[in-house]
Parts: sequence; C-alpha cells; structure tokens
Amino acid sequence: MKNTLAVLRLFSSWTTGKSITMMTHAIIFAPIGQASRAEQIVTRLANAIMTGLLQAHEQLPNEAELAKMLGVSHITVREALNTLRAKELIYTSRGRHGGSFVCANLENRPHNYHPLRQLSSDYLLDLGEMHCAVLTHSARLATKRMSESEQLTFFALIDAFQQADSAESRAQADMRCLLFLSASSQSARLANSELLLQSEWAPFVALLYGDDALHQQCVQRYQELMEALSQHRSEAATQAVSDLIMFIAEQLLDCKRNLNIPTSGRLS
Repeated sequence: MKNTLAVLRLFSSWTTGKSITMMTHAIIFAPIGQASRAEQIVTRLANAIMTGLLQAHEQLPNEAELAKMLGVSHITVREALNTLRAKELIYTSRGRHGGSFVCANLENRPHNYHPLRQLSSDYLLDLGEMHCAVLTHSARLATKRMSESEQLTFFALIDAFQQADSAESRAQADMRCLLFLSASSQSARLANSELLLQSEWAPFVALLYGDDALHQQCVQRYQELMEALSQHRSEAATQAVSDLIMFIAEQLLDCKRNLNIPTSGRLS
C-alpha cells in the first residue's frame, strides 16, 4: 500500500527529469518476493542495468537503503551486490563519495548476459497474461472512473510516449502510461499489482523500443485506448490494452527465439 501511495503522489510531477528517475527507481527497487531473494535482486538489477534503465556510473542506494526498499536483509543485499560485482555489472568506489556504481561499456559483455536468455518462453507468456489481466481490469474501471482532467493527463502521457526518441525514454514513458492507467482505476490493489509487475516488465520492454516501427505500432494502440476511454467504451478500452500488452509479449518471445542471431549494440 505504501508503494502504491508513493506512485500516486508522483503522478502530478511526472514532467520533470528528476520525477521520471524517481518513478523508474520506484519500480526497480520495489519489494522483492519471498523465494530466492538474492537471485531475484541480481536478476532485477542486472536486467535494469543491461537495458539502460540504470545508466552507466549511476550510483545505487547503499546497502541499508536497498535492504529497506527491497524488503530484505542486509546480508541478502550484500550477497546480491557481490554477485553483480562478479558479473562486472557494478563496481565499488571507496571514500567519502564511494558506493556501488553501474559499470560502463556493457556492449562488450558476453551474449549470455542478455536479460531474456535465462527466461523460458512459458515464463514470458505467463508474465504477459498476468500483466494483461491487471491492465484490462484497470481499463474497465477507468472507463467509469477517469475524470476529464485525468483523461487530459493520460493524453499528454501518450503524447510524451509518442515523442520519445530512445529505447530508454520510450520504456520510461510506457511505464508512466500504464501506471497512470492502473491508478485511474482508483483501485489500490490494481495499482500496487501494476507497480510490482513493472519491476519485471519494464527492463524487457526497453529491449524492444529501439525499433521505431514497433514503437509506432504501440503508439497506435495507445491512441485507440485513449479514444475508447474518452468515449467510455469499456469493451473497446479493454481490447485496446489487451492488444498492446500481448503484442509486446509476442515481440519479446520473438526476440528470445532470435537470440542466436548476431546483433550489434548494447545488448548483443
């Protein structure tokens, strides 16, 4: 509930670069589940690093802050950070301004660091279906509960998504759109579920948004969603958001299948 309220408080200030970073971090550092906590932390942070959501030389929160944010022990955090150092994804600097920082030159990392390599196709499909379930119900409620001023805000968020010109900025704009939609349902449970799902979903989406044609197809689906919401057409809104999420899930599956094809750039 606390995380949901934090997200809702950020909606009114999303136009600033600082608040965008805060939103991204709220997702990346959302509480971890119960099973294999150190491994979950490693996977989440590694995915965020490899897809650019955490940028080169960006400083991570200290161990105490990470433990509190992620809802785990200091020992678990230390174990995860040690693993990330061993993978050469972060480095440690000592001294007054020391801490853990994201490594640069990640384009030289081995191919098996690709975030999709360790995930099964069934896992990706299940993640897409769960995400779709949360957002279609959010859209159904939002058609009844979204005010005219909220519709204008959502339209502005979609426009920002359309204007974004890098994979990272598109992924961040996409996160803001989906989180706002879930919050517009006025259901704290749905908003909190979306926040937790984004911690897995957002890094993978950043893998896709370097493709301008794919980005434009997603923009079109968002515009269809906005039109349905503004006209209070529940079925059309749920169909539009379902089409958007499952389209992205299918693209992720295609990306995973093609991992053996040599590519250039950061994530090869």
